[in-house]
Amino acid sequence: MDTVFALATAQGRAGVAVVRISGCEAKSCAEKLCGSLPEARRAATRILRDDAGGMLDHALILVFDGPESFTGEDVVEFHLHGSIAVISAVLRELAKSNARMAEPGEFTRRALENNKMDLAQVEGLGDLIEAETEAQRQQALRTVSGELGQRIESWRSKLIRAAALIEVTIDFADGEVPVDVTPEVQSLLSDVMQDVSDQLSGFNSAERIRTGFEVAIVGAPNAGKSTLLNALARRDAAITSEVAGTTRDIIEVRMDLGGLPVTLLDTAGLRESDDQIEAEGVSRAISRANSAQLRIFLVEPGERLSVPVVEGDVVLAPKADERNDNVPAISGLTGQGVDQLVSDITAALYERTQDAGLLTHERHRASMSNASSTLSSASNMVGAGPEHYDIAAEEIRAAIRSLEAVVGRVDVENLLDEIFSSFCLGK
Repeated sequence: MDTVFALATAQGRAGVAVVRISGCEAKSCAEKLCGSLPEARRAATRILRDDAGGMLDHALILVFDGPESFTGEDVVEFHLHGSIAVISAVLRELAKSNARMAEPGEFTRRALENNKMDLAQVEGLGDLIEAETEAQRQQALRTVSGELGQRIESWRSKLIRAAALIEVTIDFADGEVPVDVTPEVQSLLSDVMQDVSDQLSGFNSAERIRTGFEVAIVGAPNAGKSTLLNALARRDAAITSEVAGTTRDIIEVRMDLGGLPVTLLDTAGLRESDDQIEAEGVSRAISRANSAQLRIFLVEPGERLSVPVVEGDVVLAPKADERNDNVPAISGLTGQGVDQLVSDITAALYERTQDAGLLTHERHRASMSNASSTLSSASNMVGAGPEHYDIAAEEIRAAIRSLEAVVGRVDVENLLDEIFSSFCLGK
């Protein structure tokens, strides 16, 4: 494979910048700039020079011999002063050597191709890079650690044994079967099916941690929705006015609530309107509110809106600072009840993440769902008797292939370009 290089840290000015080189020519390319290299995994400083002998920078050098490196190849890292000019100069010099600029995600792709990571770990690494909250970080680290791959390997081993037992029985089709394998096969299938079912049931929660929850603020015009949004966001994210119908479109504010990623939605006031623009805003408000994971209703007692209240929603009366009744209320203007609302939202969303599993992408869910379906069919075929064992064995093999697709062993080549296109150059 080509030797490649790229800036592994973020673009722009910084205290330190890391340039990574990977491939069979990594060491020779690095030596052209710094002369001798330190021993593997032993950091040392060197002066980097261009091909005319001019000084580029005084850098820290790290060498990782393949296959004991991130990519599985020889890797050299230059830890430079994070000047834009220094980075550009070093990259220009490397471009003159037997190396080329890495494509997005190419270092990680090489790690996959050299069996340093499975595909689920690659996706977990991408999620870790994108993580904004503590819950996202913890979830991504579980995937990066290979926990999903380990589970799948365990299931795969059980299914291989189940298929082997059935195929041995098929060999005795014309004679007497020495041992009834049905109980063991059914036990193995049942164990895997239960584990897969548990992971599928936790998919929605895990995906929501990765992509975030939506919480919509719903109410009639002038109920104080925009004021409440500003209070929750602790900034003026939405225009507030005593004029009803000020909010026409959806205003979104991204927040971190107790480590969970949450997008607050300020929606248009729900009412009938002859104004075409306001009517469109109301229509969008209803659509987004219905699809949100949780709604905060600002409504007067007995008031009915076109968005139904469902279990788990928060219902409060608006403008608590102007009320003299004992109805649970909130005021974004004075902050009355805002801290309690944040606590209630956080608790409600945390409750919905308790069953989060290891499946975090739709691709995982689809493959696991296929595996579950074929395993159910295989179990039925085993229960139908030895004359159906050949079908059962094929169904088990199909389930194994579906599970292997999650970690990238089979049938994923067409996905790789899409997955790695979202990675930055230095990964």
